Amino acid sequence: MVVTISERDLKLVLDRLDRVRLELLRLRAMLLPKEEISEDERRELEKARREIEEGLSVDLEDLIQELG
Repeated sequence: MVVTISERDLKLVLDRLDRVRLELLRLRAMLLPKEEISEDERRELEKARREIEEGLSVDLEDLIQELG
């Protein structure tokens, strides 16, 4: 079976997959115990949230590596 998909459709699927992965990370974080973060980490987190709200793309692999 051969499936052909346009570049635009592939980008759409990959973008949606990234959103699903981010939501899974968010849900996992909700289940983990809370810990205190530094002021620098807090600023970085707020910046990332603003970028997400503005619809800017985040490379999931980089995020996973950064957050461990």
